[in-house]
Amino acid sequence: MSGNRTKVVLTRRLPEPVETRLKELFDVTLRDHDTPMSRAELVDAVKTCDVLVPTITDKIDAGLLGQAGENLKLIANFGAGIDHIDVETARQRGILVSNTPDVVTEDTADMAMALLMAVVRKIPQGLQAMQSGEWTGWSPTAYLGGRLGGRRLGILGMGRIGQAVARRASAFGMQIHYHNRRRLRPEIEDTLGATYWESLDQMVARIDILSINCPHTPSTFHLMNARRLRLLKPSAVIVNTSRGEVIDENALTRMLRANELAGAGLDVYEHGTDINPRLRELENVVLLPHMGSATLEGRIEMGEKVIINIKTYADGHRPPDMVVPSML
Repeated sequence: MSGNRTKVVLTRRLPEPVETRLKELFDVTLRDHDTPMSRAELVDAVKTCDVLVPTITDKIDAGLLGQAGENLKLIANFGAGIDHIDVETARQRGILVSNTPDVVTEDTADMAMALLMAVVRKIPQGLQAMQSGEWTGWSPTAYLGGRLGGRRLGILGMGRIGQAVARRASAFGMQIHYHNRRRLRPEIEDTLGATYWESLDQMVARIDILSINCPHTPSTFHLMNARRLRLLKPSAVIVNTSRGEVIDENALTRMLRANELAGAGLDVYEHGTDINPRLRELENVVLLPHMGSATLEGRIEMGEKVIINIKTYADGHRPPDMVVPSML
């Protein structure tokens, strides 16, 4: 397949440099406006294109793939997470799936630390006081947060992002603990100063802050369920920059409202934009609109990976970031 004849459909607007380069290389259908495609639009896209470039907002399930035309041979995802794509059905239909790993690691870890500091140091409360004009001067008892140094940070999911969070937290003097489906090599643990817990329950009961950095899979859905959330100390804080489905959001909301947890910093939500309204009302919660990887540099690098994956496939080779079942 020649690259300049490859028909590519984008489901969302991408940074201008990325769209410009795609147009130079392929026969590209761009999105006119930056809203998710409807189901009907997605059906039309998969019926006619050679390559689909979706994002996390697109549900690429078995029903959609069942309506794909015979020319669709690559789903070049714009993003690292692939839980919105039925990879197994795609494989059965001879459709390759690629993603953009590594790019979002540092940006997402930065956001995890930003949320952690915002909650523990009560930064939103201070910001609100300044913006409302209610601040009247320094007080020895106002806006008292907590010290990060010496606190136990538990990292759930010690992949690339989890390790990047650990490096940052170590610089703040925090003690690093982690639970992962596979223990890290001893030299990595030594470098990070990280303590491994085979039992998630035991780790959760002993930490001061929990950072969720594992992907959403069937085995991690509600991994932090009501029972496990109750193992946390009442003074504990939860930060989630991974996937909302890992936490039972209703149970978390109930505990935060009852002051059974000290606070939470969330960038992702169990039901996407349909956030529990009671969660929005809480003062001990910092909520962000899924912006953990939202840097211009990161988005352009993601686009470059998409282009490389498409170009490599169009030239008759395996995409370098192809997703295989063992990765799921």
